Amino acid sequence: MIRTPLRPLARILEAREKGENPDAIERENLRIRHEQMRDKARARAQGRLLVMGVMFFLAFGAVGARMGVLAASEPVEPRAQTVGASIVAGRADIVDRKGRLLATNMATHSLYAHPQQMIEPERAAEELVKIFPELDRERLLKDFSGNRKFVWVRKKLSPEQKQLVHDIGEPGLLFGPRDMRLFPNGALAAHVLGGTRFGQEGVHSAEVVGTAGLEAYLDKELRNPAREGRPVALSLDLTVQAAVERVLAGGMMLMNARGAAAVLLDVATGEVISIASLPDFDPNDRPMPPTKGSPSDSPLFNRAVQGVYELGSTFKIFAAAQAVELGIVTPQTVIDTRPPMRVGGFSIGEFRNHNYKDLTVEEIIIKSSNRGTGKLALAIGTARQKDFLERLGFLAPTPLEIAEAKGGQPLFPKEWKELSGVTISYGHGLSSSPLHLAAAYAAIANGGIYRQPSLIKGGSGDPGHRVMSEQTAQAAVTMLRKVVTEGTATFAEVPGYKVAGKTGSADKPKERGGGYYDDKVIASFASVFPADNPKYALVVTLDEPVETSGEKPRRTAGWTAVPVAAEMIRRVAPLLGLRPDHGPGEALVLTGN
Repeated sequence: MIRTPLRPLARILEAREKGENPDAIERENLRIRHEQMRDKARARAQGRLLVMGVMFFLAFGAVGARMGVLAASEPVEPRAQTVGASIVAGRADIVDRKGRLLATNMATHSLYAHPQQMIEPERAAEELVKIFPELDRERLLKDFSGNRKFVWVRKKLSPEQKQLVHDIGEPGLLFGPRDMRLFPNGALAAHVLGGTRFGQEGVHSAEVVGTAGLEAYLDKELRNPAREGRPVALSLDLTVQAAVERVLAGGMMLMNARGAAAVLLDVATGEVISIASLPDFDPNDRPMPPTKGSPSDSPLFNRAVQGVYELGSTFKIFAAAQAVELGIVTPQTVIDTRPPMRVGGFSIGEFRNHNYKDLTVEEIIIKSSNRGTGKLALAIGTARQKDFLERLGFLAPTPLEIAEAKGGQPLFPKEWKELSGVTISYGHGLSSSPLHLAAAYAAIANGGIYRQPSLIKGGSGDPGHRVMSEQTAQAAVTMLRKVVTEGTATFAEVPGYKVAGKTGSADKPKERGGGYYDDKVIASFASVFPADNPKYALVVTLDEPVETSGEKPRRTAGWTAVPVAAEMIRRVAPLLGLRPDHGPGEALVLTGN
């Protein structure tokens, strides 16, 4: 830095020559230097003030912006946060084939306590017991008065319960948001939907996981975020399901049955339009599994899928169809059914010791002859019979989209001897579920192609495999139709809807000691409709039914399962879009209330 001297020599000499005072030059230069120093100091101070002003502006701007965000947000009680993976609480809805809601999520709250923040723990315990009588007052008081920092009180609260707890006014009682699974139709389709429970839980949310039924089978798919809110569409029709369950419940009561099941299939696609098991339960409040007794005593037991029974004479059509398919007989071939008939040292008898003498294959089905069906089975042979029933799905669990389906393992003899082949031909010695039977009858109804049943809209995608020719399938349907018009299922005649089907009444095996009950049966009716162009297969099964309107109790399917199935078809056929077909000369009588 170059500084100007206060007394420059040149100017001093010049001033002396002119007679001026040299000191004035020094004073002037000093004044100029001081002014320059003041200007520099002023500029420095102004720069500092500007920087400080900008800094204060930014600081107050940040504080104001934060205050604005807080003012616009919802008030939330501050809570301690823990580091960890977030709980995925989202779960896709479940709807029926027409988009009607079967299962969804509902926002609710949980109730927990911070005992160390409680002011009146004793009063809080007393008030909570008034709201929730199932809670133990002494247990609550112990938890609230001890050294615990956190206590779960209730995992789910209704809005009304939350308000009552809020009115207690205890600061140590806190609420946490969470989703719960809601089944808006209550017990309707309970065994299909199954139920849910809470998995991983936290204060702010809880993981909803499937515990049974379709909720368990499709648990990963329902929780998949990639679905982006798209519901899972089932093949069930909600209105048809409601009608089926109502008729089945009424039939179960009228026939004094211990339990009941019904399966309705679309024969073209394998879609399950309705499947019901009684007694049932409410999946919103799913009961605990039984710890003792028979599993079938619990309402959780799915009789349509898990229940494997000897389904009696409903199996006879398979022996007849296979014999026709193999060219062994035709529907008009005559078979001698007169006694005696012994196979493997055992006598084969008829219901109530009938002696039908000579019967055509068609009449064997109409009259439900054990000996006639047994002789067809002997002509077929055990190896071919076993293969045919395996292709009809009777030797493996039906792969339905519910968790319980794998438990429906059919029971059949390890060694398939001639006696086994004969008894199995008329429905004894092989136990299967009503769903197995419905799928096999659907194969007859659709022209001979077996398709896996499915609860998903559109079917399982299984193209199916042929088990018999169209001609054989049509001949089987014709025989089944005559069972309704001339045989053991005359109560199945529904005006406007031609029904084809077969009854089955199998003695119920004893749980212990072997043998069969004399007065307990599994009564079934397997049917297809309309018979002239089958669209649907329906199986109705009643456990231990007794019809008591006559002088003597009647337990056979013709008196028990058939009337229930007929009423079911009468109710659901219009819901399925089937127009009644009243032929020439049939009077259509309209009645009103």
